[in-house]
Amino acid sequence: MVKPTVISTFAGCGGSSLGYQMAGFHELLAVEWDQNAVDTFRLNFPDVPVYHGDIAKLTGAECMRLAGIEKGTLDVLDGSPPCQGFSTAGKRKFDDPRNSLFKEYARLLSELQPKVFVMENVTGMVKGCMKQAYLQIIKTLRECGYKAKGEVMNAMYFNVPQSRERVIIIGVREDLGIEPTHPKPQGKPITFREAVKGLSETIQAPEIDHVWIDEISRNTKWIHAAAKLRPGQKLIPNVASGRRLHWDKPAPTIQRNAPPGCAPYVRNSMIHPSQARTPSIREMARCQSFPDSFSFVSALTEGMARIGNSVPPNLMKAIAEHIKVNILEAANDPPSP
Repeated sequence: MVKPTVISTFAGCGGSSLGYQMAGFHELLAVEWDQNAVDTFRLNFPDVPVYHGDIAKLTGAECMRLAGIEKGTLDVLDGSPPCQGFSTAGKRKFDDPRNSLFKEYARLLSELQPKVFVMENVTGMVKGCMKQAYLQIIKTLRECGYKAKGEVMNAMYFNVPQSRERVIIIGVREDLGIEPTHPKPQGKPITFREAVKGLSETIQAPEIDHVWIDEISRNTKWIHAAAKLRPGQKLIPNVASGRRLHWDKPAPTIQRNAPPGCAPYVRNSMIHPSQARTPSIREMARCQSFPDSFSFVSALTEGMARIGNSVPPNLMKAIAEHIKVNILEAANDPPSP
């Protein structure tokens, strides 16, 4: 059976790519500009061609040439344009230049005309004043010739040990005559305890140094205070970072950056449920549903950024499987007599 095809834009280290791979897709091309993300992607997906550069400089014709396809033959165009300008963790500026990168995605969508597209972004884009930006995004995508529908999905209901809400927009090319739909929740949330069960210290080392809290406290007082919190307690209300993790709850949303003034390995100030240390890269990778076999280049300094920026593989696996069965296979089925 021929595998459905996908091109991943804003591919990062390959969270989405791994999800598509697990769902039985064949990735034809990944597009990414960050050097460490590209190095990490190539380490884990050596057989997938990578366009390492600015997506604004990638034409549709060149994209199709690199992927070895013709217009209209690609099954899925995937993309997670940088979303800092929409994020509720940031200043949420409507005119943030990073918010316009979705237009480059839409340009490639228009030029490639895949059967389906998937676009992921933060929930901040559908809240308050940013909702106008979301409506403009939907309008732009529909003008490319697609029926498009967005839905807020929480990764913790799709075998990801993390409460992580994201807007997932799925579009289906109009000529296919199929309405876009999203997968239903697949199970109960997975706790941090379940996520890290059986994690070998040999896998984690040398990333579990228990003196980190003392070192961190020299730089940032409120992180030192976070180390004294009870399990699940937050230092700052409504902020994912600055809390001690709870053994029997999913991790909160993993973000890419540590608070200002912190060492790069702080892991956005989350504290282990019972030890005086931050979570290890491997613990956070499990909370993002990366397997232990997934490698990170410069894990101690860059790994958190790669994890925080990625789409949880298990979430994308659920989306990809849903698209494969309910859209692509339905489009290929002959009409009933």
